[in-house]
Amino acid sequence: MTLSEAQKKHLRGLGHALKPLIMVGDAGLSESLMAEFESTLAHHELLKVRVRVGDRKARDSIFEEMCAKSGAVMVQRVGNMALLYRENPEKKKIVLPN
Repeated sequence: MTLSEAQKKHLRGLGHALKPLIMVGDAGLSESLMAEFESTLAHHELLKVRVRVGDRKARDSIFEEMCAKSGAVMVQRVGNMALLYRENPEKKKIVLPN
């Protein structure tokens, strides 16, 4: 799934007030964390993820792995936070502009 710049801008506006719901620590991506991430993403569609690991490369690889495993799209990344989006076709909450 790819998003246009207008859609990303809309999602960034919605995500500005969100608090991080998923936090990844030194243990990295475990099976239980990915299961929680999947259920939270299915429920909310748009969520903030905080990754607290050593360096930038490690954070980037964790964000990329989360997106690859879940089919989510990274809308924005600032420091150790990322805003991820995946549409839920059964319970659509967010309507994207065209």
